[in-house]
Amino acid sequence: MLRWERIDILPDRWDLLLEEFSDRTIFQSSSWLQFLGESTGGELVLAALRDGGQECGYFAGIVITRFGIRVLGSPLPGWTTSYMGFVLKPGAPRADALSALQRFAFEDLHCVHMELMDRRIQSHNLDSRYRIRDYKGFEIDLSLDENRLFSNLIPACRRCIRKASRCGVVIEEANDANFATDYYQQLKDVFARQGLSPTYGVDRVRTLIHHVGPTGNLLRLRARDGAGRCIATGIFPAMNERAYFWGGASWRQYQHLRPNESLMWYAIRYWKRRGIRYFDFGGGGDYKRKYGTYGISVPWLRTSRYPLLPSLRNSLMVVTRLQQRWQGALTLHRTAGARREFTEADCAPAEATDA
Repeated sequence: MLRWERIDILPDRWDLLLEEFSDRTIFQSSSWLQFLGESTGGELVLAALRDGGQECGYFAGIVITRFGIRVLGSPLPGWTTSYMGFVLKPGAPRADALSALQRFAFEDLHCVHMELMDRRIQSHNLDSRYRIRDYKGFEIDLSLDENRLFSNLIPACRRCIRKASRCGVVIEEANDANFATDYYQQLKDVFARQGLSPTYGVDRVRTLIHHVGPTGNLLRLRARDGAGRCIATGIFPAMNERAYFWGGASWRQYQHLRPNESLMWYAIRYWKRRGIRYFDFGGGGDYKRKYGTYGISVPWLRTSRYPLLPSLRNSLMVVTRLQQRWQGALTLHRTAGARREFTEADCAPAEATDA
């Protein structure tokens, strides 16, 4: 019978352990897991899947404790993290690995709820123990040549990129300490104008850059207008086969310069030239269709030890959204009538920020 056993190794050793798996995601890397552990305040769990005396796969997740309740996430909503789940050797059955993980979570880790998002799990093979939400998103195939990728953009998107170039918009790769502040100020403004507040603080952006930035797997872009003002920002992690749109923001006052499309086009070409095969746009949003995308759907599973817990989870999510709206309304009230250089923002944060 398959069983998961917790392993205690250094982060560098974890990456070496997973080196043979070309399908592992950046969200399973040691740098991302360190970012996730710090930003959630949770307990990192690394485990090996054993079949007798053989190791046939690995798992990474975080246990958080709320109101005395232990929950295992790989990931949980709000972690700004997408596909974690399993890294398995060929032939290892994912459905059986999932059943073994449930036993591991409830019996060994003493959790009462767990959630997992794994691109390779077939949801039709699962039984009624699991509640399933289809995490829908968009993707493009970067193996196409650049001319084909550009022609796949809808005509309006191509016009926006050309207009930005004519208007003097310049895209730069940002490695300075001010980037997180630039990005987050734009993010706050757009949420406030929807009567909301961001789902995370600027410290999360700084923590992400601190842990993942030095690996070379985190592209940060800034768009400047002809006067040198920062008018848009974007964050794009990548590893192995896939790049991701983690988040982007721009000041609406300068939207007529069309910086957003140019940021995205730069990121697409950047990761293509570095051998990345797919560009994942990080969740839904019809505006992403203009980049010539096709739809994808990944099962997000959850299961609880006790029947009441799913209702409690949903209630907590409702409370969180109400709190977000209240904080956003307060921000609007404080800034109403204030004179600002930038009057409005337009941000398209990756739906992975809801993951």
